[in-house]
Parts: sequence; C-alpha cells; structure tokens
Amino acid sequence: MTWRPAQDNDLPAVQDLLHRHIESSMFLLINLRDHGLAGTAPKALQLWVRGRAEDGVAGLTNDGSLLIQAGAATAEDWRQLQQLVDHRLAQTASQQQVGVLGETAQLRRYLAATGLDQRPKRLDRDEPGLALTLSDLDRSSLDRPQLRGAVLHPLSAAPRPMLVQWRAAYHQETLGTPASEAVAVAAGDIDSYLLRDSHRVLEVAGHWVAMTGFNAQLPKVVQIGGVYTPQEQRGRGYARCALAFHLQEVQTAGVEKAVLFAAGDAAVRAYRAIGFQPIGGYSLVLFDQEPETVVTEGALTT
Repeated sequence: MTWRPAQDNDLPAVQDLLHRHIESSMFLLINLRDHGLAGTAPKALQLWVRGRAEDGVAGLTNDGSLLIQAGAATAEDWRQLQQLVDHRLAQTASQQQVGVLGETAQLRRYLAATGLDQRPKRLDRDEPGLALTLSDLDRSSLDRPQLRGAVLHPLSAAPRPMLVQWRAAYHQETLGTPASEAVAVAAGDIDSYLLRDSHRVLEVAGHWVAMTGFNAQLPKVVQIGGVYTPQEQRGRGYARCALAFHLQEVQTAGVEKAVLFAAGDAAVRAYRAIGFQPIGGYSLVLFDQEPETVVTEGALTT
C-alpha cells in the first residue's frame, strides 16, 4: 500500500484512527492539534497516510522525530515510508532523524524492515504502558506518615536552579543525554513547563521532594511524563503522591483518563499502587547523532 501526504479532508479519519489507539497516539494528536498539516514550528508534522487515512498514519516533526501509528503496515510499507522520511530530511541539509516513537510491535517491525535496527543508538527502550480511569484513582497507598502535610505546588513556586538540576539528572538517567548537554537541555524543558503550566512540584515538611507533569494533554485524556524524585528522597512514595494530587486537580477540570509509559519496574509498582493497569507497550529509540546535533525532549514529544 502506498503512503501519500495527508490532506485536510483526511483529518476526520486520521483523528478517528488516533483516538481509537489513543494510548499510543497522544503525541500525534497533540502535534496535529497545535500545528496542523503545514506548520513551520519544530514540532509541526509532515504527515503521511497509508492508502486510506484509516489504514495508518506517520508523522515526521520538523526537528526530526518520526511518530508512527500503522498497525497493519507491511515491511514494504515501512521501507516506502523511510524513503519519504529520508527525502524530507534531505531537503534540510543539516537535519538528521533524531529517533522514532510508537507502539512497540510496530516500531520493532519498522526498524527491522528499514535496517535502522543496525544503526547506532543512544537510547533503545521498550516501556510498559499503563492507564487509569481517574474515577478509579486509589489513594490508600498515600496514607503514610511521611506524606502527611504534603502539598502540590505550581512549578513556579520552586527554585528554578533546583528544577533544572533535577531535570538534568532525569535526562542523564532516563534519556541517556550526555552530561555535557544535560543542563542546557533541562533548562529549556523547565522553561517550557513553566510556560505551559504542565508540571507540578511536591513539598513535604518544607522540603521539595518530587516533580510530576503531563507531556501531552487533551480535554479528556492526559499523558504523564517527567516524573522525578531526587535520589536521596526515593522510596518514600513522593512521586505517586505528587501524581495522585495532580490527577485529582485535572479531574475537576473534566479529564477522565491518564496514560503513561514507565521507565522501569520501580515506576510500574508506584503507578500500579494508585490504580494504573497495564496496557500495550510503547517504544522510544534515539539514534546517535553527529556532534552538532543536540537532542531535547521537545524533539521527541510536543
């Protein structure tokens, strides 16, 4: 089946497809909402549909991340898509493909079909998916002495240098960002979070102990991202507490569901303790880049 550029009249079918697979389509939905089909912003997409719009979509952001949602795509489909991606990137001589994000089985088939499974990678991770209907949020695990008096604040209430330090540590631990780049990238992330009011910070007994947030948000669904607890504060339930408070906040604004993809077994246990249940996996691959290319989380998300 042949890929073709998406047109405005494809958008209803594209939206329907993405909403039917919303757990692994949040970034595509957010980027389309914010930038449409012809944006010039870094996160705007070149969007292709696989035959009919309901048969699959793929989007390449202007800063080089490929987002896929095409469960029935064949190996030949993926090879044809990569030709389009390479052609698009070649139009900007300095641009490289930063990485690819998508549902795990699809992403692995894409890499194998295109030979990109052999390309050197900075990060190559399959993450278990979890989802929660907010009316099922379980607060019983938050009834601990160390959590009494915990208060969730807007990110602007905490010292920015501390938040940048936390975020830089997150980048190194979770995304494999080199230490030489982590602080600069983290500073940009924190500034974006402050501008979007997307993240929160937890205070307990006068101390800042955890950060949580959403890296994608629709009227009824949020995707959790950027949850972080400093090493010295871990194991006390602070992250799950911060997240539970934040979910309660958005529930009052009409959000009904939360999805996330966990970076490790400890995170899975923390999320399941407040009611999250397993769903399909999601994968993130970041390719090694030439020295002049600096990868930010924004290039991977919204």
